[in-house]
Amino acid sequence: ASLDERIRLAAEQLREETVARLAALVNIGSLLDTPEESKAQDYMAAFMADLGLEVDRWDANMESLKDLPGFSPHASSSTIKNCVVGTYNPSGANPVATGRSLILNGHVDVVPTGPAHMWTTPPFQASVREGRLFGRGAGDMKAGVIAMCMALKVLKALGLPPAGRIHVMTVLDEECTGNGTLACLARGYRADACVIPEPFPSIMTAQMGVMWLELTVSGCPAHVLDTSAGFNAVEAVYSLYQGLKELETAWNADDVRIPTYKSFKHPINFNLGIVNGGQWASTVPAECTAAIRVGFFPGTPIADARQSVEAALLAAAGPRGISYKVRYFGFAAEGYESSPSHELLAGLGRAHESITGQAAKYAPVTCTTDARHFELYYNIPATCYGPEYTRNIHGIDESVSLDAVVSVVAVLARFIHDWCGVDA
Repeated sequence: ASLDERIRLAAEQLREETVARLAALVNIGSLLDTPEESKAQDYMAAFMADLGLEVDRWDANMESLKDLPGFSPHASSSTIKNCVVGTYNPSGANPVATGRSLILNGHVDVVPTGPAHMWTTPPFQASVREGRLFGRGAGDMKAGVIAMCMALKVLKALGLPPAGRIHVMTVLDEECTGNGTLACLARGYRADACVIPEPFPSIMTAQMGVMWLELTVSGCPAHVLDTSAGFNAVEAVYSLYQGLKELETAWNADDVRIPTYKSFKHPINFNLGIVNGGQWASTVPAECTAAIRVGFFPGTPIADARQSVEAALLAAAGPRGISYKVRYFGFAAEGYESSPSHELLAGLGRAHESITGQAAKYAPVTCTTDARHFELYYNIPATCYGPEYTRNIHGIDESVSLDAVVSVVAVLARFIHDWCGVDA
């Protein structure tokens, strides 16, 4: 049998374990600032140890990272986040790593579930039906995290130990800052390339910049018998957000859109994610806060994006004399672009084609990922490629195709084999 056939068969033979491990990880509701964050890392540290990796686990103080390029302001009530890195070192006849080194990185934190009653099955009780595994985080990105580890198990089962050093990282806070990955880099972990199995079936060639901000608007309370005597802070928030939507429209204009995103009708996305205001139905609200996500093109410095946002807010506030404050928190993430011809992306594409029999697709994404840290600040080529995401990541009834997961296990195994070489 050919190497590809052997890898595909080994990945298929490990399907049952792959699904069981994915279900176990999905069943840990690793939401921000819950004990389950560390429980998810407990699971991954044990898994890495089972794979024979040398496990480094520590509580990273995110505050200590604040002066590093790529740091994002805290979005968590805790500045201490657990990091896990499992390292594979060649140990055969040639114990000194001779192949290229690699980082496999993934996050185990998940976003909130939304109303649980809207789910067909509970979001933190993994459910398999119609060839898919359902649950919060199944697609984004616990399937990818399990897949990257199972890829190493495939190579081990086939007696094909990599000749290069491999660091397997699982991190927290990816969904709000990316500081977990930054903590791993600050600890000194480096490699010749990084692959993050986010749920993108196309190999990622670019990602957007993303920032979060909080608006606090001050109004004037009054009884509704004379609303003109007050100033409605909730309505004022919507007025300010309308000003931001005009900026979003301007950034999406054909003559502004950068070439990488020309094929997208609406690549820049702003989102009014949280609104809190008012205390009584019959009282004009005195204060309102809103959390907003802003996307911007790669190549735009975060300072320039903030300046544009602040100018749009000022223009929207002026006519009504709206009093507001801006606080930046969470993502302060710049975008970046890569090339499909880069040896990392091209090599991953060859592995995909070799295993699946189909030409790899390359595409930019309109979100951010932790790949930016490697590319922008540590000169480590990075991309994302993982199980398909066609069903509701961040939505209700999130799910992932189990066939896609097994396929990605095989593709990653083939890529690791080719990139790192085999330890003779």
